[in-house]
Amino acid sequence: MIHQYKLNGYNIVLDVDSGAVHAVDDLAYDVIELVNECGPELSPGDLAEKITGPVLKKYAEDPDVDAAMISEVLDEVLELKAAGKLFSDGGYAPLAGSLKERSKGIVKALCLHVAHSCNLNCSYCFASQGNFKGERALMSFEVGKRALDFLVENSGTRHNLEVDFFGGEPLLNWDVCKRLVAYARSIEKEAGKNFRFTLTTNGVLLDDEVTEFANKEMNNVVLSLDGRKEVHDRYRVDYAGNGSWERIVPRFQRFVEKRGNKSYYMRGTFTHQNPDFLKDIEEMLRLGFTELSMEPVVCAPDDPCALTDSDVEIVKDQYEKLAELMLKRERDGSSFTFYHYMIDLTGGPCIFKRISGCGSGTEYMAVTPWGDLYPCHQFVSDPSYKLGDIWKGVTNEGLQEQFRNCNVYAKPECADCWAKLYCSGGCAANCLHASGSITGVYPQGCELFKKRMECAIMLNVARQEDKQKAADQAEVR
Repeated sequence: MIHQYKLNGYNIVLDVDSGAVHAVDDLAYDVIELVNECGPELSPGDLAEKITGPVLKKYAEDPDVDAAMISEVLDEVLELKAAGKLFSDGGYAPLAGSLKERSKGIVKALCLHVAHSCNLNCSYCFASQGNFKGERALMSFEVGKRALDFLVENSGTRHNLEVDFFGGEPLLNWDVCKRLVAYARSIEKEAGKNFRFTLTTNGVLLDDEVTEFANKEMNNVVLSLDGRKEVHDRYRVDYAGNGSWERIVPRFQRFVEKRGNKSYYMRGTFTHQNPDFLKDIEEMLRLGFTELSMEPVVCAPDDPCALTDSDVEIVKDQYEKLAELMLKRERDGSSFTFYHYMIDLTGGPCIFKRISGCGSGTEYMAVTPWGDLYPCHQFVSDPSYKLGDIWKGVTNEGLQEQFRNCNVYAKPECADCWAKLYCSGGCAANCLHASGSITGVYPQGCELFKKRMECAIMLNVARQEDKQKAADQAEVR
């Protein structure tokens, strides 16, 4: 399977199974398209007979294109096919689920819900303003300690273990977070582990003490900001209805200034009210932030926040303009990062990870303040998705088996999708909410994901071209 598209002046051909990306001229692009339509399994002679006439007709006004040139391009296309870089068939379906089966019982990451409570009252919050449709609660140190022990006990030979401090607002339970980090550091050497922590915060309580500790101990910090003041303050308000932008932006700026070169993300949400989210990206850049992420809202289709079909078209255009802006700023020496465009075309995830799908419910779980285990943070509000708890482990083995069998090849709708080895079947929770099944699909999310991948691949092509030009110029000098 191949995927062809034109973006920002580039003709791009992706060979889906091999992952090979080809940036080609117009003639090669058209030849590849015709070979795909005719059937690449045909003999070279039959292909030449079928495509030469249509190509000559299309390029009738171009004196440089003749039958000999078309034959030469076709030969190059068939050489790529023989090398497994075009029209390849990976035959990966039989491998689906094998990675999860081999790592059965191994947990590598926990999302600790240290606070089912929040000091903001964001109307679009998927977690029902932090309480996950239940009672408000803070995780005790004893529960958190047991969760870390559970992770160590069930991590097998894994060395690096991931722990997210999540909420609600985790800074409402900051003392417990600090004590849990100290406990993890006290046991990791003897256990042969390395704990890597992430903190997600709305910033209201982000003071100097939190900043100093987080910059020392947190491998990553996610800061919630929706961009423009009027956009942010529309939904991200306190319980008195006051916007939070003016309170948190100076705190975020001080934090990032002191963060140095350690990882962080400004994480925003765009809704029906701001599908033109590039303006929010530009506002974040104006404020001095360079590690950015903007996510589509997660909500019911009839929610006023939900993206409409017309919004989706605007968002897709914004993704393209964002990629163009990134490329321009990189060339100007003022680059920034957008989370969804961070793909590695040469050293990315192995094929087993690409086809296995999300690790929720198997290698990754969420822990409630009471120690209950759920497949991920988005399932916590639904008791039917409780897996077990941190004392007895996973007791709902049938449910876990459903997640273990959830992969890209378990979804018929994904069979002919060119992006399947990049999204790996997508988010299980979003698929459940959209289709009623974790093995369903989320069509709107699929559409947006595919556009993001086209933009991300184009950026990689452009960067490679820039490197080659720089190398050529250096050689000339």
